[in-house]
Amino acid sequence: MLWFCVWQIISTLMEFIRLGRRSESDKDLESLLLRHQLAIYERKQGRAPHLSRGEKLMLIVLATRLKARTGRTIKAMGDVIRIVKPATLFRWHSELVRRKWTYRHRNAGRPRTDKEIEQLVLRLARENGWGYERIEGELLKLGYTISHETVGNILNRHGIPPAPEREPSPSWRHLMTHYEDQLVACDFFTVETLFLQTLYVLVFIEIGTRRVHFAGCTAHPDNAWVTQQARQVMWELESREPGIRFLIRDNDKKFTQAFDTVFRSEGIDVIPTPYRAPNANAYAERWIRSAREECLDKLLIINPAHLRRVMREYIEFFNTARPHQGLEQRIPVPKVTHKMTGPVGCRTVLGGIIHDYYRDAA
Repeated sequence: MLWFCVWQIISTLMEFIRLGRRSESDKDLESLLLRHQLAIYERKQGRAPHLSRGEKLMLIVLATRLKARTGRTIKAMGDVIRIVKPATLFRWHSELVRRKWTYRHRNAGRPRTDKEIEQLVLRLARENGWGYERIEGELLKLGYTISHETVGNILNRHGIPPAPEREPSPSWRHLMTHYEDQLVACDFFTVETLFLQTLYVLVFIEIGTRRVHFAGCTAHPDNAWVTQQARQVMWELESREPGIRFLIRDNDKKFTQAFDTVFRSEGIDVIPTPYRAPNANAYAERWIRSAREECLDKLLIINPAHLRRVMREYIEFFNTARPHQGLEQRIPVPKVTHKMTGPVGCRTVLGGIIHDYYRDAA
């Protein structure tokens, strides 16, 4: 106990001597630093203080100034920095200095092409299959000066290869819109009979008019049967104007080489759809859905003969009496001109599961 008291007296005397050697400005800085820490501590009511940015900045300014005037080490600043470790305070200061000299670097080189021009380059390439210099000339005609090298860079960034490496065949959209009156699509679908026999139905649909041709149905769609149905459909389409130029089919193995040969011998290009892409044969797929929802799902098919009668009657109704949304509610092949006056009559189709309305003669 005696030695402790002696130590306290000696420490106090040494502190008086140290303070006596300091200038008044140093004492004022130290007093201000201590008072600022005391104010923070009292405001926090004894809890571990969480300092705001302003409080941190004030402590940094006072401590840095005091350290520079007195020449103390960071460890020696512990007698005046109480609420945080001195090393923490000076780490905050280093972080501020680092942020001051950190700025966003600007990329060197030529500025990026305007977004509007870039989108126009992509549009010209996708819609026409043009090369770099051809696109450059078209842009110049539209008032945009851009080199063919820049055109190439834009297309490369978007994964579009040079013109010779692009797909030479027309796009599906172009094919469907420009050649729709010369397009026919075909597809198979299955029907389960009352006795669980699987029957295969083959249909063809003209894209331009949406007219459907029933090729036939069978339980065994072998090469001979499929080829014979192709010949019969070709006989029906021979007198059609304009003539058929393209046939769209999927990659079903039932479409054999002999099937394709029947159409190619008449100058018709057979276009297989991409694998696992039913949307590429959307017209045939959509008709099959209509046939199921409006007809087949409401009947129990007994045998192939029954299915043939049902399909012929439904397709006759579809072609000659059913308005089609894709044709702006027109009928694919109207037999007579519809009257706009007179009483409304009703004709039943397939025993009453479908109703066809018309006007009687006045």
